[in-house]
Amino acid sequence: MHSNECGMKETSRREFLRRLSLGAAGTALAGGRMCQGKETSAAGSDSAGPLPTIRLGEHQVSRLVVGANPIGGYSYLGDAMDREMREYFTRERVLELLSNCERAGINTHQFHDPGLMTGVIRTLRERGSKLKFICLHSGGGIEEVVRDTQPIAIVHHGGSTDSLFRQGKSQQVHDFVKRVRDAGVLAGVSAHNPDCVKRIADEGWPVDFFMTCFHNLTRSSEEAAKMPPADAMPKGHGFFASDPMAMTEVARQVKEPCLGFKILAGGRKCDNEQAVQAAFKFAFERLKPIDGVIVGMYPRYRDQVSENAALVRQFGTRKDA
Repeated sequence: MHSNECGMKETSRREFLRRLSLGAAGTALAGGRMCQGKETSAAGSDSAGPLPTIRLGEHQVSRLVVGANPIGGYSYLGDAMDREMREYFTRERVLELLSNCERAGINTHQFHDPGLMTGVIRTLRERGSKLKFICLHSGGGIEEVVRDTQPIAIVHHGGSTDSLFRQGKSQQVHDFVKRVRDAGVLAGVSAHNPDCVKRIADEGWPVDFFMTCFHNLTRSSEEAAKMPPADAMPKGHGFFASDPMAMTEVARQVKEPCLGFKILAGGRKCDNEQAVQAAFKFAFERLKPIDGVIVGMYPRYRDQVSENAALVRQFGTRKDA
């Protein structure tokens, strides 16, 4: 193959990945200035003032929480984007992202890999960071997670929640909540299926808050086949357009705070600036004033941190504040 052909293919691949990154979970506005293939320095992440906050237990948490999926290479946009995210997020870039989030007024990070994050959290604290952490977890090792990362909360993983409820093993989730509380931190439950959240609330479980996915990604193949074909969103992975309304309807009814996630449908609502704004606006109009959102961020091509924070200041400021 000629060298110029190789160069053309590599250029096409980079452009393909760049475009994919615009639709990554937690992407910032798709219509602003791009970086011409260069990585952003996030110099614009300096705080523009405090973000609106909600209360989880005794903690004041910014209504925008930075999520973990891009850090772990989970894009919901295909293997190419997953690999690019994993390659980008070195340890130092994770530290940089979280430091920039804190400067922008985002005071909480939701993570799901204690093995990856324990050292990062320790380094951040050694550097003077006051970030709060919420651990998404399931199974054992609760005491070790508390000891090693000192989170404000541990939340039962949503995929596991849905699976256990489907199998008639919801008691395992209930027992997990009790063990977390016994360990001395806030206990939450995450779910993709709004029926799980409703049942937990109806039964009066001692949960401090919920993580509520705007898209039910744990449907069985039979359940997904029953959904109207016109409701299916592009790029696969089981995203349906009607799901956010169903989950937020439940979130509005429960008395506990809810942290909505996948508000951008894994990048499917990021085709342009107006679509992103509409997604944030919908989330804060549909959720309760005591609720917040979790958004993953991939700042390789633009300053998603500042832009997402600006959207929360615009749409997430409580009218009664």
